[in-house]
Amino acid sequence: MKATDLLKKQHRQVEKLFKQAKNTEDARGRRQVMEQIISALKLHTKIEEEVFYPAVREIGTSKAEEMIDEAFEEHHVVDLVMAELPKVDPEDERFEAKMTVLSELIEHHVEEEEGEMFPMAEKKLGSERMKELGQQLEQMAGGTTGRRAA
Repeated sequence: MKATDLLKKQHRQVEKLFKQAKNTEDARGRRQVMEQIISALKLHTKIEEEVFYPAVREIGTSKAEEMIDEAFEEHHVVDLVMAELPKVDPEDERFEAKMTVLSELIEHHVEEEEGEMFPMAEKKLGSERMKELGQQLEQMAGGTTGRRAA
């Protein structure tokens, strides 16, 4: 599987989890879905930062550099929100507000990756390299790409 296909699959899985969180009524259920989202995002950002982004940086253009720098900063902001979420009671209205902010951050990040970074990576790195990266990402994800997300 190409790296971008695996990352897109994880994006779709996280989107589903956010929808599930929105439709979950009870506090315990919301907390469980939040924990799944955080786990999925931590895995996803780890494999992007350790394997995919360095490969995109290899492209060597200023556009690639800018995209990677911005992506790292977006991950940092997501990490800040994820660190706060478990401390907020799911019954508190701030919980839903933080989940909404996290969802919007992820949505923006996904749009940029899928709209700009992924097409550039596929074009510049080529099909064979994308498959190699996909194998590395799958290994790092522990073969859980069917169950995990981001």
